Amino acid sequence: MVHSPRRRPLLIYDGDCGSCRYWIRYWAKLTGDAIQYEPYQAVGDEFPDIPPHDFKRAIQFVSPDGKICSGAEASYRTLSFAKGQGFWLWLYKYLPGFSWVSELVYLFLSRHRPLFHRISILLWGRELEPARFAIISWVFLRYLGLIYFCAFVSLGTQILGLAGSNGIIPLHDYLVQLDSAYGLEKYWLVPTILWFNTNDFFLQSICILGALVSLFVVFNFLLQLSLIAVFVLYLSLFYAGHLFMAFQWDLLLLETGFLAIFLCPASHVVVWLYRWLLFRLMFLSGAVKLLSNDASWANLSALSYHYETQPLPTPIAWYIHHWPAWFHTFSVACTFVIELVIPFLIFAPRRVRFIAGYTFVFFQITILVTGNYNFFNLLVIGLCIFLFDDAHVRKIIPHGLDKKLALSVNLKGVTQLRSVIVGTVAGVVIFISSFQLLSVLTRTPPPRFAAVVTELFAPFRIVNPYGLFAVMTTMRPEIIVEGSYDRTNWIEYEFEYKPGNVKRRPRWNIPHQPRLDWQMWFAALGDESQNPWFGNFLFRLLQNSPDVLNLLHANPFPEKPPTYIRALLYDYKFTDPATKRQNGQSWVRELEGMYFPTIQLREAR
Repeated sequence: MVHSPRRRPLLIYDGDCGSCRYWIRYWAKLTGDAIQYEPYQAVGDEFPDIPPHDFKRAIQFVSPDGKICSGAEASYRTLSFAKGQGFWLWLYKYLPGFSWVSELVYLFLSRHRPLFHRISILLWGRELEPARFAIISWVFLRYLGLIYFCAFVSLGTQILGLAGSNGIIPLHDYLVQLDSAYGLEKYWLVPTILWFNTNDFFLQSICILGALVSLFVVFNFLLQLSLIAVFVLYLSLFYAGHLFMAFQWDLLLLETGFLAIFLCPASHVVVWLYRWLLFRLMFLSGAVKLLSNDASWANLSALSYHYETQPLPTPIAWYIHHWPAWFHTFSVACTFVIELVIPFLIFAPRRVRFIAGYTFVFFQITILVTGNYNFFNLLVIGLCIFLFDDAHVRKIIPHGLDKKLALSVNLKGVTQLRSVIVGTVAGVVIFISSFQLLSVLTRTPPPRFAAVVTELFAPFRIVNPYGLFAVMTTMRPEIIVEGSYDRTNWIEYEFEYKPGNVKRRPRWNIPHQPRLDWQMWFAALGDESQNPWFGNFLFRLLQNSPDVLNLLHANPFPEKPPTYIRALLYDYKFTDPATKRQNGQSWVRELEGMYFPTIQLREAR
């Protein structure tokens, strides 16, 4: 039917229907003045050819040219006037079967409006607001800047000992090997600005510059350029640090930092990409545990070992380790629920999504207080920010602060060029990550075309696979390095954070990551032949290299370096409560054997 032309579209609804009023208020906020909304009780007389029953049965959309449609089509035509929602009408028009299904669903909901109204309030709240992420984005970027700052400062205190000219794996030697192997292709395969200078001053300057620019992000100074700079600098250090940077949190920081380059107050696509990243991180962490066929995860006993055998326990880990077995079993079951079920709530309506957000934050805090995982848990908590929205944040921050934050947000519109760039980035990220996810779940390699695309972008670490603690370590081997002048009297080297002296209790190091301590944990799980860097580490100790000794707690040979050095392997366990009460000792250890044979300087290389 056709009526006289109108200045703007008109949506007619049942003013007596609570569900209709609820969703019309929301649509009005989305479309602004583009559409006129009126109850049929007020304007129904203008449309005598539409029976009152039809008004009550379905909403009616009157276009400016006088044409009328109803039901699902009316809903989609209304939403087409809201920014970013036009795809619904396109699907209705062109996707086979979509219109039929949409009308069927609309008919079902219209016949159960009271129930649908109650469900809507339960899932979205009493007053549904359009999703806004201006304050969320502002808070996240400041938070990310602090994480970057901690990462650069932490690495800056260690980089010379790890990759300096007198470090364990000198950067110059590493890049020379790559140059001879790959030629000009090296610049793509290993994208680091350190190709142009590898001296110690420049290496440490990159860390200092990264920390400085991170503060630019915190204080919102040259934000876009600063976000690009910190990503490039951290990516450069990622390759400079070699295996000492081969951790999932370094990859997560790079992927998070890359997406931040494209984040702005109107970046709903980027917000969704962050949610997708959080989903992959959490879900894959649970999936790899199941797929590994590890007995301790299968029988729910994994956390009976974890607090004792994890790389760097906190002081609290000793106490949690001695809690009842039923608690550890229950905790493993909860871990599976949180990592395998709760991630799907990320894509649920806002109130359900909030449950996922608070659950993940609580989960990360429990991990943070029992294990030293540097900035990792803090970064994951930061990602959880995107499970909320501005309307929710305003309810939990101090009164008046929300207005100050809103005023500080740059609300410039999104240009068409920016939209194209963000859309391209989203396409690449979703394509690669989807095949990575499927590859992990099916335990099969991705198709050739997907592998080619993944390999093309892999050097930039903008999309990464995740999955932590797939196999639980049930024993705690520890490498103890000793030096001597006479091969009779041996003195231990004490590390800053990893277990050594049994009388020394576990320490906190969050958000700092002692990267040598971490690699020592991994090295103990294998043998010296699987860790070729370890021999060079001992060589530096025989030289009394200041940069490498700076990575340790103290130098037991301050006057001159030892003549001989060796590494023993011990089995470490937490003490029982009685022993701890008696002497305060947290660890007991038992010698397992030799890890690295006795050497002296002329034999070390």
